[in-house]
Amino acid sequence: VGYLIRLPRGFSLTQDSLKIVGSPNYPVKVYVMVHQKSPHVLCVTQRLRNTELIDPSFQWHGPKGKIISENSTTHITTTGSLVFQDFEESMTGAYTCFLEYKPTVEEAVKNVQLKFIVYAYREPRFYYQFTARYHSAPCNSIYNISFENKLLQILSKLVHDIKCEVSLQKSECHHVKMQKAGFQNELFFKFAVSCIDTEKEPKPCDDNTCDYSKQLSKAKNLIERFFSQQVEVLGRRASPLPQIYYIEDTLQMVWINRCFPGYGISAAKHPKCPECCVICSPGSYNPSDGTHCLHCNSSLVFGAKTCL
Repeated sequence: VGYLIRLPRGFSLTQDSLKIVGSPNYPVKVYVMVHQKSPHVLCVTQRLRNTELIDPSFQWHGPKGKIISENSTTHITTTGSLVFQDFEESMTGAYTCFLEYKPTVEEAVKNVQLKFIVYAYREPRFYYQFTARYHSAPCNSIYNISFENKLLQILSKLVHDIKCEVSLQKSECHHVKMQKAGFQNELFFKFAVSCIDTEKEPKPCDDNTCDYSKQLSKAKNLIERFFSQQVEVLGRRASPLPQIYYIEDTLQMVWINRCFPGYGISAAKHPKCPECCVICSPGSYNPSDGTHCLHCNSSLVFGAKTCL
């Protein structure tokens, strides 16, 4: 039950999602979150699951050959189900179960071969992208560059204690014709807010700041509050406005997904896990933190990060 809460938002959960049966017609896809326990992969079809089997025997083979029940990372139950205890990326691949059984005591032994493709997956590591506009000095003024650096420092300091970071993606100055008014100079800022990927750190986190979603939500709230306070301060000003100031209601935010290198999102290829970052299959790769596995004929392994 413990790993139920770790199913991603897009996982198509049914009553039997944690017990996966095989098919005699095609390899069945199985999705296991990295470092988590897997569903039970049953060495039967849906029809055989509801049938009495006499003297059944089960044998599993994986990417590295025959699987024995005493393996520390995998477990084969007494009923022939395959369960991964602590799934590693390297366990991804094709698995085959060989089932022998008698339908009745009098009948001959029957053989069934069932194939599965087991994929490692991770939840997406999203980030927030913000845009904001400032009334500015003339576009060729050095004051704009100085202000840009100062703003980035302030925003970075705001989220530093919760292990998040701000990166400037674009800063442009434009000459804007106002509605029913003249021209004014404006700075257009675009910046990203992300948090440290705790899975990449050498030591596991043991406090609340290591929950990625909570960290990022805190960072978002701090930044939104910062821009709201700028509006409040300007509203209380009795003197003329400064040359550079935030333009009210121009702060916009979008949520952007990203995957670890070697993983990608594809609802078409993985309809049972449409929002999961699933390990890239042979023939594809993902070199960065994008959300798609790119085509690559020379890629022969799962989780490729380069195309040679």
